[in-house]
Amino acid sequence: MERPPLAKRLKRFLRYVLIRGVLVLLQFLPLGLATSLGAALGALGFHLAGGERRKALKSLARAFPEKSEAERLALARACFRHLGAAALEVSCARTLDPALEGLVEWPQADRAVLEAALARGKGVVFVSGHVGNWELLARRVARSGYPSQSIAKETSDPRLTALVGDFRARGGVRSIWRGQEGAARAMLRALRAGEILGILIDQDTKVQSVFVPFFGELAATPRAAADLALRTGAAVVVGFCQRSGKGYRLFMEEVVAPPSEDREAGVLELTAALNARIEAAIRRAPEQWVWMHQRWKTRPAAPAVAVR
Repeated sequence: MERPPLAKRLKRFLRYVLIRGVLVLLQFLPLGLATSLGAALGALGFHLAGGERRKALKSLARAFPEKSEAERLALARACFRHLGAAALEVSCARTLDPALEGLVEWPQADRAVLEAALARGKGVVFVSGHVGNWELLARRVARSGYPSQSIAKETSDPRLTALVGDFRARGGVRSIWRGQEGAARAMLRALRAGEILGILIDQDTKVQSVFVPFFGELAATPRAAADLALRTGAAVVVGFCQRSGKGYRLFMEEVVAPPSEDREAGVLELTAALNARIEAAIRRAPEQWVWMHQRWKTRPAAPAVAVR
């Protein structure tokens, strides 16, 4: 593989040093201060990052055409504040883990959903999205003793990838990097071992996808979760960690895979059902999703027109 130009390598190195240095400084920050400081930084980002703000407002207009411009502007501002707070909460690792159970409420009814799915012994495909605080979701489940792995995308810098992987591993979550050799076999092994395999499917990314509804419009949605569940017979659970008061609350629900002899039809139906649950979670707290992501960027191919 050809090495990147020197300027790009230097830029990546400086970015890595900066991020690592910031994380070292933040790791002892008290949680309450991290939340407040992160929200303030998010609010600043809303004003300074004009391109990201415009993307968020454009997405909000597509999802909530019934809301006024003022309402959508307020949602966008709240979104930036939430994401800033969530990022800094995760960064203060040394104070986060001892306080995790108190910070993230996990009602018994929602825990029972996961335990019943695991009890069948075929593993659990755990589906979520970039809703609330997805890093705390995985960490809360794994640190409660449930064997967990997650499918993740590598960053452009192997050092940053290793940094992310190490952070998750210290929280009990092992990472399967989807671009690495043997990733597909690792996913199957995790399910055959009866483990939880986490996957986020709410973004338009360069993976195999199907078009299913999302806020009333077709959106390219990764099909891996449905493929894995239908191939292995694993249970499918959707879950979210959403901000509630001064902390977070976990929500979990099992989604039964449709009985179908047609695998493609089954993938389409199950992916649509999962997307519907993600949309419902976003509607529950719309400021807690990444609206700056261009969710409807990829469009379905136009149907062929017969020529006479």
